[in-house]
Formats: sequence, C-alpha cells, structure tokens
Amino acid sequence: MPKVIEKLSQQLRRPDVIYVCPASDADYDPTRNAGFAIPIEVVRGNRGLPAQRNAIMRAATDADVIVFFDDDFVADRFFLQETEALLMRSEGAVMLTGDVLADGINGPGIGYEEACDLVDQQAVLPDEKLENVFNAYGCNMVVRMTPVRERDVWFDETLPLYGWWEDVDFSRRMAPYGGIVKTNRLRGVHMGSKSGRTPGQKLGYSQVANIVYMMQKGSIPTGVGLVRISRNVLANALRQFKPEPWADRRGRFLGNLKAIGDCLKAPANPQNALKL
Repeated sequence: MPKVIEKLSQQLRRPDVIYVCPASDADYDPTRNAGFAIPIEVVRGNRGLPAQRNAIMRAATDADVIVFFDDDFVADRFFLQETEALLMRSEGAVMLTGDVLADGINGPGIGYEEACDLVDQQAVLPDEKLENVFNAYGCNMVVRMTPVRERDVWFDETLPLYGWWEDVDFSRRMAPYGGIVKTNRLRGVHMGSKSGRTPGQKLGYSQVANIVYMMQKGSIPTGVGLVRISRNVLANALRQFKPEPWADRRGRFLGNLKAIGDCLKAPANPQNALKL
C-alpha cells in the first residue's frame, strides 16, 4: 500500500487529500508515508470493504467527488486530471469507472513494478470513448457525493469481508440519480493481490448469498443475478478438479452449495459467510 500511495504523487492533478481505511492497524503503517507531499488521513471503520468505504465517505465531509482506488490498483498519471475534466463536462454522471489495462484478479497477480511499467507506458491519451455501463468496477470507482448525501445511498454493510458485488449493488442504487459511465481515458492496472482475500468457502458462500440478497432487495434484476450465480457455481464445480494455484476452487464450490441450501430455506443472509 505505501508504494501505491507514493505513486499518486505523479498525478498531473494531485489529490486534495488521501484517505486510508485499513482493515486493521497491521495493514498500514502511517510512518511509511511520513512527510508525503499530499495530506494523508487514516480513518477507522468496521472491518469489511463496504464498511471501510462508508467510513471514508463519512470522513470526507467536504468532498464533492471521491475516487476509490483499491490498495492494489496503480493509476496512470492522467487519471485524476481526466476525472475532473469529465465530471465538469458531464454533470449528469454520478459514477465513473476506467479502462483496466491489465487485471491480475483472475490470474496469479501482477507485481508492483510491472504494473508501474504498464501505466508509465501510457504517454498519450486516446480519443475519448464513453459508455454507459451497468456498474463501476470497485478497484477504480469515482463517486459524485451529492446524491450519496441527499439520497442516503451508502455501501451495504450487510455484505461482509470483501463484499462480493458491493460495487454492483452500490452502482445500481446510484443509477436512478444519474449515469454510470465508463471512459477509456481513465486507465490503470489492477494487480489482483492475493494477500488478504476472502478464503475459499467464505468467498463461495458470498458468490451466491450476496447476489440472492441483492435480488431479494431489488438492487439487481433477477435475470442478471441468476446468470452470474450460475457462472460462479459452474466454474467452481468444473475447476475444483484442476484448480489454479491461487484459487481454492473446492472450497468455493462447497461454499456455493452451502449458500444455495441456506437460500432455499430462508431469505439470503450474507453474514452467514462469517460462520464458515
């Protein structure tokens, strides 16, 4: 995390302040960024990605816009400059998300130096292409704060741990108030760090229970949710016999089955993942 924070000093439009919400004190040592040119504020929140995102939004009381970067996302130097320019031109957009040049989440991961090399190669901005999308991608997610405060839209803290699909749920609840826009002029690399990720059975449970919960409360359409659940379960069922070194496919599949059983008997409760 300290190196990713240091990389933000290369932004052509520097952040006004950087908020860090670690899951525990052991996850971030503020002395590693002591004397940094950009103000850094460490905020405390309940453990879990949705709760940590909410803690940042509540702390940033004067912010018009918050740019959420995962601690394993490296943005190119134009990112914040282009964010500001696009939001000034597109007043109807309430969320932005960018072009992920490389994503290590479905592979062994991408090292920090490699990620920096990839973004540093982006010397020229492409011709702008804007696309209305279903959701922003949580690793690089720009949120306009007016509808958050006026409409009381927050990340759902019922979703535990890494909050599987919390970005989708939040995006769909923001969608009535403006556009969710993807642009090719916001670019970066998602390293897909494997440290601290949700263990297999818990993740597998969330892959089903979180989505059923969202369907039941109406934030995502049933058809969209069922397709994604089917893909998750099928992938885990097939790959458990020859899993990737970085993925506990058998654990995920067992978690899938447990969640399916629970959801057939009672309304979905994402918090049950914590019991596994």
